[in-house]
Amino acid sequence: MSVPFRHQQAAHCETGVTANLLCHHGVRISESLVFGIGAGLHFAHFPFIKINDLPLTAFRSFPGSILKKATKHLGIKIGAEKFWSQRAAMASLDRRLDAGIPVGLQAGIFWLPYIPAALRFHFNAHNLVVYGRNGDCYAVSDPVMEEPIVCAREDIQKARFARGMFSPKGRMYYISSVPEHVDVANATLRGLNESCRNMREVAFPLVGVKGVNFLGNQIEKWPEKLGERRARLYLAQLIRMQEEIGTGGAGFRFMYAAFLQEASGVLGENRLMDLATRMTAIGDRWRLFALRCARICKARTVEGDTYGALGDMLRDCAVREDELFRDLRSILQERWAAA
Repeated sequence: MSVPFRHQQAAHCETGVTANLLCHHGVRISESLVFGIGAGLHFAHFPFIKINDLPLTAFRSFPGSILKKATKHLGIKIGAEKFWSQRAAMASLDRRLDAGIPVGLQAGIFWLPYIPAALRFHFNAHNLVVYGRNGDCYAVSDPVMEEPIVCAREDIQKARFARGMFSPKGRMYYISSVPEHVDVANATLRGLNESCRNMREVAFPLVGVKGVNFLGNQIEKWPEKLGERRARLYLAQLIRMQEEIGTGGAGFRFMYAAFLQEASGVLGENRLMDLATRMTAIGDRWRLFALRCARICKARTVEGDTYGALGDMLRDCAVREDELFRDLRSILQERWAAA
């Protein structure tokens, strides 16, 4: 059994799944609006948290938080379950599908056979939608794919119980209720407000624009502190986290720029269009930063490719983002004062 489900390819799995589930339930909303309403843009650099003995750098909010915050801000309720038993997890999935309810799943992308082998890696916070089944074959809408696909039961089960960091533990979720009126404008304001807080107003020095500035100060010290070989490994990890894991640092900024453009229309606030243009330029700076990192890693440098220049670029990005979210905060305060 399957239900009519509109599959739309997306830039990022969590925002794509959220937008597709909302559209199925009658809430026509774009991926970029989901990202902004869910306050997805973030930054954190934690040198004391290691992945494969290399420091963690994050360019978005914690996995699962975009879905949670976007639906909360829109007044939409979701149901979610985790399981210790694989059999119970699959039985619960089958019950929801047999009732005609599309279900979002958290899965280990490495164990999904339809993902090209070159793109598989051990990441356990991938999101997809299962919207029907025929025996042991499941209809899957994975937003990173162009078209819906069919996946075998044993593969779905294995991906749902992948081990390691962010282990899914069979996590599944679904929309349980939608209000008669969804206030997208209010949700947009709440998402904008939270992004301002996350990027500028958190006191901890390793997150938001403070974290970008901190990384800029650290990166120019890496060759002397770590040695050239390990410094290049740190750069390679940074590129991987920025450009290859999900949508990455520059990509998320382009998505946020698209959100600001849409928010301008939703709120009737033309000044957000200028902020969108500025955010796009910031995304371009992040992409150039990644390119320079890659040239240093591959020993293919051109004039100006130095660790000091990389530090300057990050500090420049921090200043630009700080000014952008400061101006965004001023716009929000004006609107609330006039309300």
